[in-house]
Amino acid sequence: MRKLIILSIISLLGVIPICTSQNKQEKQEKMSYQDTISSSRVKLFLCGDVMTGRGIDQALQENVDPILYESYVKDARDYLLLAEQENGPIKDPVSYKYIWGDAIKIWEENSPQFKIINLETSITTNADPWPGKGIHYRMHPENVKALSAAGIDHCSLANNHTLDWGRQGLLETINTLDNADIAYSGAGKNEQEAKKPSVLDIDNGRVLIFSYGSPGSGIPREWAAETGVSGVNYLPDLSKKTLEKIKINVDQVKQQQDIVIFSVHWGGNWGYQISEDKQKFAHQLIDMAGVDLVFGHSSHHPMGIEVYNEKLIIYGAGDFINDYEGISGHEDFRGELTLMYFPELDPGTGDLLSLKMIPMEIKNFKLHKAKANDAVWLEQVLDRESKKIGTSVRREADNSLRLDWKM
Repeated sequence: MRKLIILSIISLLGVIPICTSQNKQEKQEKMSYQDTISSSRVKLFLCGDVMTGRGIDQALQENVDPILYESYVKDARDYLLLAEQENGPIKDPVSYKYIWGDAIKIWEENSPQFKIINLETSITTNADPWPGKGIHYRMHPENVKALSAAGIDHCSLANNHTLDWGRQGLLETINTLDNADIAYSGAGKNEQEAKKPSVLDIDNGRVLIFSYGSPGSGIPREWAAETGVSGVNYLPDLSKKTLEKIKINVDQVKQQQDIVIFSVHWGGNWGYQISEDKQKFAHQLIDMAGVDLVFGHSSHHPMGIEVYNEKLIIYGAGDFINDYEGISGHEDFRGELTLMYFPELDPGTGDLLSLKMIPMEIKNFKLHKAKANDAVWLEQVLDRESKKIGTSVRREADNSLRLDWKM
């Protein structure tokens, strides 16, 4: 019966060098140069939605009850079976590093100072889903080790799945991240906590991450944190009044030499269009609220990228981890292809110095470095969409993508 449901849902041998005083001097000069380069820029890793619930939770070391309350799928293991039908068997239980796949080596090669994600999954064993909501994501608290195995530094929680399993589920999510020593922002036990940014220390400064969630991404108004009520840091609209409140929130925390990231869950899942209101609001965040980087997510595919007044705006980062393999619909958007974003910022100004992107493919619940033809496809789409807002994207010999803009 379950199968019928699924089908319907559709390279050390070397010579030891003689160490001379010249060698030592050259080595010291090289190290000094590298240290200077490192201290003159802040390198981050950003990605969009990380969904580790449902089928992925069932493939990991521990599992919550697989019961679901969706219209067609009532058992989370069906998503695991669906992925196997699409791309071959997954030998579960998988290790906590498994889902990250090639991303582990890529992080080692690029050495970002912080890894920042949008976590679209409640971490809880609470059995009571939010009433009336059609989709509920959760993973077992033990599976937070998957985030720790990847060295995730920050999770944005202001999104449309954080309270899928109620306020009790939110509390367990927060406590689990606290115990795992993973920073988060965008949700809390009350409005004051939800508004607080993550604070990540860098040389002579800090990176502040404020997280907000918009109803346009599917966040119910009832999820808004209030005085004495837990919830998410709600972004009710893109009005001047809302902008002024954000400015006050940033001004209360920001110090000289701080870099401010505005992580925002907004917009629908599919489509490349960036509304005038959204673009204007992103610009105002930079001009008026002291934001250095707008990090948008919610779209299931990467969207166009802008650089405004030397500040990076990612309107939609795309998915990064999910269990959507084998689900039909929206194939033109190539939702299985995603990006690892590595922006480098000036620590004194927050200005963008460079943006490198690594194309990836989700397959067998695992991240694989994308093949050349897939990297070409992403280059073409991102270049097309980014040119509409003043930037361009080019592919390098190693199939990484680079953002170009007028300095």
